[in-house]
Amino acid sequence: PSAGLEVCVSPQRVDYMFGIVGVPVIEVAMAAQAAGIRYVGMRNEQAACYAASVIGYLTGRVVSCCPPPPVALADHGAITEAVSVLKAAKRPIVIVGKGAAHGRAENALREFVEMAGLPFLPTPMGKGVLPDDHANCVAAARSRALLQADVVLLLGARLNWILHFGLPPRFDPDVKFIQVDLCPEEMGNNVRPCVALLGDINAVVTQLLECVRKEGWNYPTETEWWSTLKDKITANAKISKALAVQSALPMNYYTVFHHVSQLLPRDCIIVSEGANTMDIGRTMLNNYLPRHRLDAGTFGTMGVGLGFAIAAAVVERTENKGRRVVCVEGDSAFGFSGMEVETMCRYNLPVVIIVVNNNGIYSGVDPGTWREMAKMGDLTSIAPPVSLLPEARYDEIMTAFGGRGFLVRTVEELHSSLQLSLSDWERPSLLNVLIDPSSDRKQQVTVSRQEYTVRL
Repeated sequence: PSAGLEVCVSPQRVDYMFGIVGVPVIEVAMAAQAAGIRYVGMRNEQAACYAASVIGYLTGRVVSCCPPPPVALADHGAITEAVSVLKAAKRPIVIVGKGAAHGRAENALREFVEMAGLPFLPTPMGKGVLPDDHANCVAAARSRALLQADVVLLLGARLNWILHFGLPPRFDPDVKFIQVDLCPEEMGNNVRPCVALLGDINAVVTQLLECVRKEGWNYPTETEWWSTLKDKITANAKISKALAVQSALPMNYYTVFHHVSQLLPRDCIIVSEGANTMDIGRTMLNNYLPRHRLDAGTFGTMGVGLGFAIAAAVVERTENKGRRVVCVEGDSAFGFSGMEVETMCRYNLPVVIIVVNNNGIYSGVDPGTWREMAKMGDLTSIAPPVSLLPEARYDEIMTAFGGRGFLVRTVEELHSSLQLSLSDWERPSLLNVLIDPSSDRKQQVTVSRQEYTVRL
């Protein structure tokens, strides 16, 4: 069997296999190992699929029965037109999508953004293609940037729900999109672009860069647009900091992420899923390197986190680059694939899991309220559908399999447990961080613009 399997997979350069065995496929996994493939036995088929799906993204390896397609360039005339539109813009913005990360466009994109002097913001998995602390990054003014931009250069990002479909009230009704994508079927979805640049992201950005360089153009730094964005970044930072430094217990999301961000290595791979946990964490946990953030992505699928983390840890073990894998989970999201902590312990994968536990889906109730509700009758008729068991001991799931588990209530406990976990390369850890069940995102400010209202 191993010889036959090797004939099938060798041309595809398969290095990893994720799955669950049983009769009659046990021999397939054994044959894979005999053929030199690393087999990772998972606890759930979905988690195995999630792990396998992210391997190509992390390694850049195309796994297919066909050779990779040739690099496609955009039409030269369309490149010239796109640059003309950018030059005429008063309020331009570049949106860096997952496609730019997948296309390994980081070097050309950085040179283009810096030479053209354009502000940019990333989509969730576009974070790190350019560092989040780059001077041109305006992610902290995301809502304002999207609302008031008159030209958007869309690099490998879909105009789906993550970008509000490119429509009012979150975008100006007259905004012009320059869409760069490898897939023709993505062109014009929801909004027709004023210029469509079909081709490999890295190649197209290089074309744009060469055109900008030839024309000697860059967007001025002393503009009302840059001032508007910088003012909004400063204002939002003050609000987030005020929430982050609160000393009240239980902690809130901002306090937790503020202190976690201070301890994470710059080159760590951050895996994240959840509702508020993923959304707030995206704004407060910076990424500095491409393809170092993995989250629920386009479909908002919960349960991807632990499978992604296992895949990242297996790749890291192979490449041995000294990168930590940190998986930040909401308590609800953790429940989808929580048994995969046994997989981590079985293979000694030193993943650090941080469960931000608010006792529910979006929000929960405190233990006292839960006990009072239980006295009132059947909890299936009384308990809010979004509630989960208050202060559930997810940390004990990890310790049950031999990993490190920590129950965290205070900033001091958060610091000590995270530092210890990051120093341990022998086994996984789980920090069960209890926060205020009513903790939420920072207050949204509603402002009017033209005939519509938008929450900033």
